[in-house]
Amino acid sequence: MNILEFSLLLWIGSFTAGFLGSLTGLGGGVVIVPLLTGVFGVDIRYAVGASLVSVIATSCGAASAYIKEGYTNLRIGMFLEVATTIGAILGALIATFVSVKALTVVLSLVLLYSAYLSGQPRPEQPKSESPDPLVNHFRLNGTYPTPDGVMSYQARSVPIGFSVMIIAGILSGLLGIGSGAFKVLAMDQAMRLPFKVSTTTSNFMIGVTAAASAGVYLARGYIDPGLSMPVMLGVLPGALLGAKVLVGARTPILRIIFSLVLVLMAFKMVYNSLAGGF
Repeated sequence: MNILEFSLLLWIGSFTAGFLGSLTGLGGGVVIVPLLTGVFGVDIRYAVGASLVSVIATSCGAASAYIKEGYTNLRIGMFLEVATTIGAILGALIATFVSVKALTVVLSLVLLYSAYLSGQPRPEQPKSESPDPLVNHFRLNGTYPTPDGVMSYQARSVPIGFSVMIIAGILSGLLGIGSGAFKVLAMDQAMRLPFKVSTTTSNFMIGVTAAASAGVYLARGYIDPGLSMPVMLGVLPGALLGAKVLVGARTPILRIIFSLVLVLMAFKMVYNSLAGGF
């Protein structure tokens, strides 16, 4: 395989990763890392470095479109980023005291159950409940466009959502995985945000997280421009296409896609654990 063929195949894979990452709010790393390590035989450290670049590209490409369309809730995104950062620090501190392989199996089961929950239909506009004082204090409510016009929504269970985000950060620090899946789950299942708001806000958040991690990998020399460039050039148009598709996509279809990706993530993590990948 020559350089041109390698770059073309990598571009196609990256385009697909950007498209799925934009639709689901998981970032392109879910596809990029297995693609680079399993298909092209790239060292895992360089694969993760390229993956971080892809996540930043996905976030930049999709988040700008989602903010313009009115889907992303910036206040919720920045608020929950605090929890993710706290969790990442805790994960780094306890990494040497935890059995990562056992934790990986447990996490995979959680992902499978989460995929089941995410696949279950629920109304985008839940029944009205008493307002959460924290929601009103931090002004976390918002609106988003629908075929029937602009609809308002109220966030719920802010402490639970914040706690899930701390757990997401811990797992990210322990296992070196992106926490996009748990970001979406925290907002969709715990805080009861509309699914499109959850995925688009996650897209905004993962770029902030990945940018911090990418600096570390860049300083250690694990971001190869020859590898990262075709990845970024593929992910960016894929993310922009995903952003356009999401606007008109039906929520039940998005939930099915998200659930399928979670199932693939769970089996991949079990495989990596048994093969000694962690």
